[in-house]
Amino acid sequence: MVGDEQRTIRFHDYHEIYEVPGLYEHIFHDHLKCASPQEVVGLLAEQLVAANVDPATLTALDVGAGNGLVGEQIERLGVPSIVGVDIIEEAAAAAARDRPSVYDDYVVCDLTALDDDERACLGTPTLMTTVAALGFDDIPPEAFAEAYRAAAEGAWIAFNIKADFLEEDEETGFRGLIRRMLRDGALEILASRRYIHRLSTAGEPLEYVAVVGRKRSV
Repeated sequence: MVGDEQRTIRFHDYHEIYEVPGLYEHIFHDHLKCASPQEVVGLLAEQLVAANVDPATLTALDVGAGNGLVGEQIERLGVPSIVGVDIIEEAAAAAARDRPSVYDDYVVCDLTALDDDERACLGTPTLMTTVAALGFDDIPPEAFAEAYRAAAEGAWIAFNIKADFLEEDEETGFRGLIRRMLRDGALEILASRRYIHRLSTAGEPLEYVAVVGRKRSV
């Protein structure tokens, strides 16, 4: 119910979900117990401490930023400059409505078809995050790769993926992209941790892996 109106919204109709204040959090965090923003940023925080890196020295690009839940965790970590990017206009509007202080800029674009102005807005971040957007192919591998290219040499990379991504020998999709990046030395994984991402609609736990690494080459 939205006011006096009964609406039917499908599970991944994010553009409609974001239009209703609080609905995304109610579905995915209150009801389905999504823990990924805290888990991924928490693992990142541990690695920054281990490397004696001050978060205040970083600039972040939050890919698949949605309404700012991950950006909020990055801000709490102490990162002073955060750019969000998402393909959904309603996500940007929701972030501005729900978390107006989190992002210094929010770019609505298709990462696989950037123009020069959009590419310039991404900057050269020293931290790139993408959380809860890879497991169900919400972000294609080409979009992840384009954001990765924007990141500075040595940038911190933090993301999550379904738990089987490190276990299956496959060279297609996002799993294949990560395997090639590791094989070519483009990505160094520093830490990974398996955890419960959220519950399924049937109440079953969905296992994901949080990953933190560094960009080592283009």
